[in-house]
Amino acid sequence: MLAALILLAPLLAQLRPFDQPPLRKALAYLEANHERHLAKQVEIAEVAAPTFHEQERAKFMAAEFRKLGLADVEIDAQGNVLGWRRGTSPDTLVIAAHLDIAFAPGVDVKVRKEGARWYGPGLADDSRGLAALLALGEALNESGFQTRRTLLFVANVGEEGLGDLAGVKYLFQKSPHKDKLKAFISIDGTNPAHIANGGTGVKRYRVTLRGPGGHSYGNFGRPSPIHAAARVTARLADLEVPAEPKTTFNVGRINGGTSVNAIAEECWFEVDLRSTDAGQLDKIELALMSAIRMGVEAENAKRVASGAKVEAETKLVGMRPAGKTAERDPLTESAAAAIRALGLTPSYRIGSTDSNLPMSLGIPAVTLGGGGRSDNAHSYKEWFEPARAWLGPQMLLLTLLEYDSRSMQ
Repeated sequence: MLAALILLAPLLAQLRPFDQPPLRKALAYLEANHERHLAKQVEIAEVAAPTFHEQERAKFMAAEFRKLGLADVEIDAQGNVLGWRRGTSPDTLVIAAHLDIAFAPGVDVKVRKEGARWYGPGLADDSRGLAALLALGEALNESGFQTRRTLLFVANVGEEGLGDLAGVKYLFQKSPHKDKLKAFISIDGTNPAHIANGGTGVKRYRVTLRGPGGHSYGNFGRPSPIHAAARVTARLADLEVPAEPKTTFNVGRINGGTSVNAIAEECWFEVDLRSTDAGQLDKIELALMSAIRMGVEAENAKRVASGAKVEAETKLVGMRPAGKTAERDPLTESAAAAIRALGLTPSYRIGSTDSNLPMSLGIPAVTLGGGGRSDNAHSYKEWFEPARAWLGPQMLLLTLLEYDSRSMQ
């Protein structure tokens, strides 16, 4: 591996040559402490943190940040955990992983091991990212590297679902530190060769349908919000969307009614719309609105004799802006160089992560993997394989040092 590191683009004199003792020491430290970092990942995963309920995990991470010796550790007004590693410049590189998991309160977060795999809700997404963030801090301490850029370690809230990127939106748009934040790395996912340098645009709606209700037999003939919802979602399901630019839709949740023998008074469902192209996202949004109008009209027309109507209300409950960090941007190039130095091949991706927000503001941002292998995210069958997972923190360390060696804007 060290021979491969020599191929990495030269750093400043502080790091030259690459096989000098501090860098060797830091990389060896990450591999040697792999099992301990895995145990920390499991410990993090077993602190439940559904979106909007991240407080206990935030307290846990704040304590870990203090153990790292980070300065001015705090839980900010939005619930994000912040810790500073001062550089010689106030220009700040944010390195973040999200606290929340895509599960409802009450989920059993106990981690279990079966063969080579570990299972648990949120174990990979994003407990691995949080563990890699801590491992990175330890490696920097072990090596004694002093960066020019100030580093802000963040464990942020609100990445999943209806969290709507609340943590990073606050950080970059409202926090007292926002003007210092010049670049952003999110640790999310596991593959250390993946670079998400594009952000998929997302819009999420809650559609609520209301009607008069009544007895299923005695008041038969009145329009039903649930029947109207079925007409809407059927129209949505039949929509044709382009494969390129990739555009998707999904009705993720639906609820309503009070009894099997009652015409519902209310029904709601939530829709997730995505596209890598802003124009296509607008088109699928208009198609949704058309489906709502036509579905409600069809239900009311079918039950016109009753004199009653179903009405619809739409509410935008989430919006993730699209964005892009160029492959030739110094941050993206630094990540690619670090991946190659570890003998891997960089793979560029478009995703929907915390990086969307800074990208949309013109701030260089990428999302990188924390190491290992995983699948079935957002399901109770989520798994993580820790084989060679130390490559994730090693890649993050090399990315950070390479980027810090480049001229600051």
